Amino acid sequence: MRVDKYLWCIRYYKTRTIATTACKKGQVRVNGDVVKPSREVYPQDVIQLRKDQINYKLTVNDIPESRVSAKLVDIYRTDTTPKEQFDAQELLKYSKDYYRKKGVGRPTKKDRRDIDDFTDENATTDI
Repeated sequence: MRVDKYLWCIRYYKTRTIATTACKKGQVRVNGDVVKPSREVYPQDVIQLRKDQINYKLTVNDIPESRVSAKLVDIYRTDTTPKEQFDAQELLKYSKDYYRKKGVGRPTKKDRRDIDDFTDENATTDI
């Protein structure tokens, strides 16, 4: 089975097109080699892929006939991703929250006027 189809079948990518694009960008390796989307995978191959800033590492156990349900994914692969990869992702999430809260966008006109009024009051009282 093609590597892009395999990654789609075991639900690492939502569509085959996304899986193919990841292979073309060099984000997928099989047994340490960067591969094209058409590369065949066999049982016991080790696949490394980078997705959402996490380097996943998985071993192929079996080849599915078609896309499988989420409950059956563990039959076809063994995930050997180090726990440190997920910890780094968690730290990255906290660092992003420090700068801007989720859902808070640019200030509105009212917010800008309030900020201007606040800074103008401070400017006149300092003199």
